[in-house]
Amino acid sequence: MTHADVDFFLLKFAIEDFSKEIEAKMDQIVHKFVEVNGLKLHLAEIGSESSPAVVFLHGFPEIWYSWRHQMIAVANAGFRAIAPDSRGYGLSDPPPVTENFGFDDLVEDLLAIVDSLGIDKISIIAKDTGTRPAYLFALRHPRRVTGVVSLGIPHTPFGPPNFLKELPEGFYINRWREPGRAEADFGRLDAKTVVRNIYILFSRSEIPIASENQEIMDIVEPSTPLPFWFTEEDLSVYGTLYEKSGFLNPLKVPYRSMNEEYNIVDPVIKNPMLLIMGEKDYFLKFPGVEDLIKSGIVKQFASNLEIEWLPEGSHFVQEQFPDQVNSLILAFLHKHS
Repeated sequence: MTHADVDFFLLKFAIEDFSKEIEAKMDQIVHKFVEVNGLKLHLAEIGSESSPAVVFLHGFPEIWYSWRHQMIAVANAGFRAIAPDSRGYGLSDPPPVTENFGFDDLVEDLLAIVDSLGIDKISIIAKDTGTRPAYLFALRHPRRVTGVVSLGIPHTPFGPPNFLKELPEGFYINRWREPGRAEADFGRLDAKTVVRNIYILFSRSEIPIASENQEIMDIVEPSTPLPFWFTEEDLSVYGTLYEKSGFLNPLKVPYRSMNEEYNIVDPVIKNPMLLIMGEKDYFLKFPGVEDLIKSGIVKQFASNLEIEWLPEGSHFVQEQFPDQVNSLILAFLHKHS
């Protein structure tokens, strides 16, 4: 049995208990590997190869699977949906040296993927920290981009974020940026429980901040239920894939690569863009974020930007309210394809 056969077996095992309806839809998604930049990267794909391409970029703790609802919807609407596992995530190979792994690698991987598939132009749908490679790609290769839909994080000039200093030591990103701290915290638990705790924390409207003598994983009581829209079957898929990949590379990018700066002369994205925000996303409570968006200042950095709000939306709006998010995405794609 080859490495790829083992990987696909793990994936199949993780989803085999789904309901017949969900499993039938998931069975439409094809899985393949492409070899680019010296690595074998996993892609989930659905839709005709002759259709306009839509590439989905995940954040953390997500993988390709977090886009399952959107992939099927855009394929049914006549598009080709492609969702990679970022290097170091899911079924994709890890970078050769974790210390050298950065957001630039994800941008180069995206370019190599679309080139290897013979695709000239793409629409990009990006979530959370998947937005940074999406924005960099649009700035560096604007003629290759039809439009960008981002969920949860607006485009602003790149550089060290101020909130790292403005929020306390127990702020989860400060903790996870500290070498060894998250590894020790996560290492007490199995991968499935780590993902469970992060999904619970990130679904709340409050910023995850631990007290001085508390670790981030300990903020969540073991008896706390999953969000109603995230099933045990969903969690099993994530848990299985993080058992394979581990958390080291996902901690490096994004959390330990946030201070990266890039040689961008003009930071304004000219491509059509749509920002989808949940009104109850904890990210809005980061210092200055809500005012940046609602005041319209964010449009200084994206000259063709639309903003849509989901009143009850959390950090995971695409999984929490897939029908609403799909409608917004499809309206944007039809308008700008």
